[in-house]
Amino acid sequence: MLLIDADAQGSLTASLGFTEPDSLEVTLATIMGNLINDEEVEPGEGILHHEEGIDLMPGNIELSGLEVSLVNVMSRETVLRSYIEIVRESYDYILIDCMPSLGMITINAFACADSILIPVQAAYLPVKGLQQLIKTVGKVKRQINPKLEIEGILLTMVDSRTNYAKDISAMLKEAYGSRVRIFANIIPISVRAAEISAEGVSIYKHDPKGKVASAYDSLTKEVLADGQ
Repeated sequence: MLLIDADAQGSLTASLGFTEPDSLEVTLATIMGNLINDEEVEPGEGILHHEEGIDLMPGNIELSGLEVSLVNVMSRETVLRSYIEIVRESYDYILIDCMPSLGMITINAFACADSILIPVQAAYLPVKGLQQLIKTVGKVKRQINPKLEIEGILLTMVDSRTNYAKDISAMLKEAYGSRVRIFANIIPISVRAAEISAEGVSIYKHDPKGKVASAYDSLTKEVLADGQ
């Protein structure tokens, strides 16, 4: 499996133990820059290997600069797709972690993805912001990537002790349930999950018997069941 960090904050990269994303020599911004300039990119170039058996194409602050320069690039929405074509044969799954905005890097991710999984924090404002996201996905599907689908909406950081989370869930189902699948599995809020960003390992290694690892395991089965 390959993970692609398409967020200028580099949170995925840092969470996997590469704690100084901005000091990395080759990142997603480097690779996309090379493709824009018609320079050759090797399949394994810049990919980092994590101890748990996954590969990472790291991201960092340089993506912010690339975001601006993409505006003037020919076929600007499909630069990331060109990279995916280079590495696709080496992996069963490629996951792209997007920034929480609808800029050119995120549009690039939509342009090459088969499906989008939308994690939404169990709070009022993030839920309100879904409307524009779903509209943008529809536009990309019509104009750039006809195979694009929304896998579903995943509620995260849920505190099941409160009625608030139930209210948010009900709001989601009422507003989007007829158009978009709302995953049955939810990800609970957890101190153990919050710790892993500093540990550089996944929740499966940090707290394998915990409620968050179990929730993600169930979610994985729910997602994979769709593709069978």
